[in-house]
Amino acid sequence: MALDDVIDRRFARDEFYRNHTEFHYNCPQSDQERGLNVIEMFVKNSRGIEVFIKSWVPIEGTRQLLGLVFLCPGYGDSITFYFEALARTFALAGYGVHGMDYPGFGMSEGLHGYIPNFNDLVDDVAYQYRKIIDRAEFRSLPRFLFGESMGGAVALLAHLKDPTVWDGAVLVAPMCKIHAKMYPPWIIVQLLTALAKIIPKGKLVNTHDVTAIGFRDPCKRKLAYLQPLAYTENPRLGTALQLLRASDLIESKMPEVSWPMMIMQGGRDCVNDPSSSILLHERAKSTDKTLRIYEDSWHCILQGEPDDRVHSAMRDIILWLDARAASKAGFHLSSDSGEFEARVAGAVPSLIKFGKFSAPSHAS
Repeated sequence: MALDDVIDRRFARDEFYRNHTEFHYNCPQSDQERGLNVIEMFVKNSRGIEVFIKSWVPIEGTRQLLGLVFLCPGYGDSITFYFEALARTFALAGYGVHGMDYPGFGMSEGLHGYIPNFNDLVDDVAYQYRKIIDRAEFRSLPRFLFGESMGGAVALLAHLKDPTVWDGAVLVAPMCKIHAKMYPPWIIVQLLTALAKIIPKGKLVNTHDVTAIGFRDPCKRKLAYLQPLAYTENPRLGTALQLLRASDLIESKMPEVSWPMMIMQGGRDCVNDPSSSILLHERAKSTDKTLRIYEDSWHCILQGEPDDRVHSAMRDIILWLDARAASKAGFHLSSDSGEFEARVAGAVPSLIKFGKFSAPSHAS
């Protein structure tokens, strides 16, 4: 099925979950039974485009709300597949989670896979998430961005536009520099720029199969190919040019990055070169910056690695978030390591068991 139109994408998602009960999260327990309030809706952005937003927030009284995590997915992705698992993991660990599909991706309006202006995309994210932050019930909570791959670029540019909004970020294999070996020659860049002005929506840029080179675990790689809303065709000319410019901009502004951040990178990542994460860590003026290189991991650390690596990486993230949230909000976290490990163990299965749920007994 062609997914250029959002109507087709929304139909595809509904059909997928009707036909693949193993992906239903409300089994064997519903979100309500696990203490989560999950809401999805469509809203208009500042340019009148209908975007899809979703939230996963602990129900009051079920667990302490430690802070807010806002999701920035990677290129071609949606918050309605693997990011559903990630969001529930954060929520079960005590964080209110909010996500949105960028215009042109997932369930949001716009031509599939087309980014006419990366700056506008970043503004869309900042606009939607700022409205949530400004709600009375959330105003006093620490807030963090989570950006993966291209989403890392979105998060970094959102921070650079207004460094006062966010209390920190977790960046997984962020797109922040194109390696010299992969950077196109000057003449190719000029040709790409000229062609993008004529046929910006043309799918003419050759690319690698990111799933094939991003998911190390073969079983999880097979699940990834089932993603009903992923944009997997050749990048559109206009989109490729915007990604190139965004990467160049971030590289030039690395010394201005000032927020607390945790950068996570697979040592064998063939999508975003590990050297770019190392460079970001070195150049950023942040006084609180952590770099984790998982030597044998590929690009998709939280989705495509063996279960033990996913568990250890999520443990690292939750531990990092807890320390910054407690420092910012002034609350006390238990020093009992057993209590922390139990919280992680109760949250991570939402991610590890993705695509392995049994037939649902509740509506999803």
